[in-house]
Amino acid sequence: MSFHEVRFPAALSFGSSGGPERRTEIVTLANGFEERNAPWSQSRRRYDAGVAMRSLDDIEALLAFFEARQGQLYGFRWKDWSDYRSCLPSLTIAHTDQLLARGDGDTHVFQMAKTYRSGLQEHRRVISKPVAGTVRVGVNGTEQREGVNFEVDTTTGLITLDEAPIPGAEVTAGYEFDVPVRFDTDRIATSVAAFRAGDMPSVPVVELRV
Repeated sequence: MSFHEVRFPAALSFGSSGGPERRTEIVTLANGFEERNAPWSQSRRRYDAGVAMRSLDDIEALLAFFEARQGQLYGFRWKDWSDYRSCLPSLTIAHTDQLLARGDGDTHVFQMAKTYRSGLQEHRRVISKPVAGTVRVGVNGTEQREGVNFEVDTTTGLITLDEAPIPGAEVTAGYEFDVPVRFDTDRIATSVAAFRAGDMPSVPVVELRV
C-alpha cells in the first residue's frame, strides 16, 4: 500500500471534526423485530481537515500537503486530538496502560492495541501507527527499556521483546498513536473571499486499513 510515514500538521488538525464510523446492516422482519449484523470488526474514522483552517497560511500548508500526497494516492498519519493516547486525557502515559497479551513462553512479538470498555462490553482496537519516542512497555509490571529489552516498529505497531515472557506474564504498553488515513477527495476548492467570510473548505479524510 502507498503510504507516507508523515503526519498531517498537528496544529492544523487541532479543532477538526470527525470520529469513528460503524457499518451496521439492519433487516426489519415481518413481525417488527430486527436482525442486525456488523460486517466491520473495526471502526473506520472520518475527519474534515478543512474545519480547522484559521488563516491563509494554513490553507497554503494544506495545499502543499495535499499536493505532496498526490490527492488520494498516498496515505499519511493523522493526529486525532480526541483520542491519541493509551490512557485518559487527564492522566500521564504509563507502561501499564493497556494489556496487549499474556506470555506463553515462546511468543516475543506483540501487536499494539487499545481496549475500550463500557459496562461488561469491550472493544479491542489495533494500533498500527504509534508515535516514536512515546512507547513504554512493561512485562508483569516491570518497565522495559527500549533498545535494550524491546524494539518497536512505528510503521506497524509491532513490539519485539528480546526475551519471550514466561507463561501468564502480562505484556502491557503505554503510548501515543496516530491514525493512518488518506484524503477522501482528489479536489480541494478554495476561495480567498469565501475564506475571509468564514466559509471553510471541506477536505474529507478517511481512515485506512493497514
